[in-house]
Amino acid sequence: MLEEEIEMPKMKTHKATAKRFRVTRRGKVIRRKQGSSHKRRKKSKRAKREIRHNVQVDPVDVPRIEKLLGKRVRK
Repeated sequence: MLEEEIEMPKMKTHKATAKRFRVTRRGKVIRRKQGSSHKRRKKSKRAKREIRHNVQVDPVDVPRIEKLLGKRVRK
């Protein structure tokens, strides 16, 4: 009887997370700021300008995002 080697199934990328976060070359996890999708008329010019920039994810949340993305972020 042939013995077959049982392999673990591949990890699947959580697609919703993949759309919201990206990992830079240096290993930082980047996300968009909130509040950019609607109600822009009420916001000040400065607030709208600040929203444009992406921001780094808090280090506490990085391991959870890594797991969902199936990536290991460099430290």
